[in-house]
Amino acid sequence: MAAAHPLARRLAPLRGVLDEAGDMMILTGKTIVSAVRSPHPYGGELVTQFLFALRLCWLPLSVTAVTISYAAPGVQGANFLEILGALDRLGGIFVVAVIREFSPLVCSIIVSGVAGTAITADLGARKIREELDALQVLGVDPVKNLVVPRFLALMIVTALFDVFAIFFGVCGGLLATVAHHASAGPFLVTFFDNASTTEIWASLVKCTLFGAITAIVCCYKGMTASGGAEGVGRAVNQAVVMTLLLVASFNYIFTQTVLATHPEMTVLR
Repeated sequence: MAAAHPLARRLAPLRGVLDEAGDMMILTGKTIVSAVRSPHPYGGELVTQFLFALRLCWLPLSVTAVTISYAAPGVQGANFLEILGALDRLGGIFVVAVIREFSPLVCSIIVSGVAGTAITADLGARKIREELDALQVLGVDPVKNLVVPRFLALMIVTALFDVFAIFFGVCGGLLATVAHHASAGPFLVTFFDNASTTEIWASLVKCTLFGAITAIVCCYKGMTASGGAEGVGRAVNQAVVMTLLLVASFNYIFTQTVLATHPEMTVLR
C-alpha cells in the first residue's frame, strides 16, 4: 500500500482529465437529448446567443481571414510558384489551404476566444452566485434552458462564419495575386477547377462540429467553476486551451478520414 500511494498521487492529474472528459461526454448527451425533446423553451435565448456571437465575432473573423490567407498561403505560396513560373496555380493551393484548413481553424479560434470565453464567464458567474442551484430548486433545467441554446447558437454561427472565412480567405489570395502583378482570372479558374462539393460540405460540417465542441467545453467549464472571481478567470483560460486542443485533434482525425474516403481531393488540377 505504501508503494501505491505515490503512484496514485502521480496518476491523480490523469484521473482528473479522464473525469472531466467523461463529464463532458455526459453533458453532450444530455444537451442533445434536451435539444430534441419537447418542450423547447429556449427559442428566445437561442436567438439572443446567436446575435451576440455574430455581433462580437464577425469583424475579427473577417480581418483575421484576410490577413492570414494573404500572408501565409498567399504571399509565400505566390513567391514559390513564381520561381517555378506557375503563379496561375495559386488558386488550387487556396482550395486546400483556405477551404480545407484555414477557414475552419480561424472560425474555431475566433469563436472560442471571443464568444466561448463570454459563455464561460457568464455561466461561471452564475455558478459562483449559486443561480444555477436556484434554477434547479425552482424546477428549471439548466441544461435545457442555458446549455442547449448556446450549443445550437455556436453550431449555427460557426457554420455561417465558415462561409465568411472562405470568402475573405479567397479575397486574401486575390490580393496576393494582384500584389505579384498577375491577373486574377487564372487564380479564379484554378480555384474553381479544384474546388469540389466534398470540400465545401466537409468544411461546413467540420465548422459545425467545432462550434459544438466549443459550446460543450465552455459551458462545462462555466458550470463547474469554483473559487470566486479568480476561479471564473481560471475556468475561462482552461476553456480556451482545452477547446483549441480538442479542435486540433478532431481536425486531424476528420481531415484524414475525409481524405482517405475521397482520394480525388488530394490531386490538384
